[in-house]
Amino acid sequence: MPESDTTVIALIRLLDSNLSRPYSKKLRNMEVHFTPELQAKVTRVAAENNSAAEEYVQQLVEHYLDHDAWFRQQVKKGLDQLDRGEFLTHEQVGARIEQMFRS
Repeated sequence: MPESDTTVIALIRLLDSNLSRPYSKKLRNMEVHFTPELQAKVTRVAAENNSAAEEYVQQLVEHYLDHDAWFRQQVKKGLDQLDRGEFLTHEQVGARIEQMFRS
C-alpha cells in the first residue's frame, strides 16, 4: 500500500475515534503537506512572529475557520434580509450617498 494511502487510512481511523467521543476538542495529529516554497514562507513568517511554524499554522487555521464561520453567518443574515424585503435599491443608495456629501 502506498504511504499516502496509509496516512489517509490512519487519519480516517483517528477521525472515527474522535467523532465517537463528542467532547474531544481536537485531533491528536494531522499531517499537512506544503511545497518547499510554502514551508519556507511559513517558517520565515512564524519566526518573524516569534512562533514555531507548527503553532503559527495552528493559529492561522483557527483564525481562518473562525472568520469563515463569521462570514457565512453574515451572508446568511444578508440573504435573510433580502428574503424579508429589507434592502435598498441602487437609486436609494445613491441618494443616501449624495445626502451624506451635502451634509
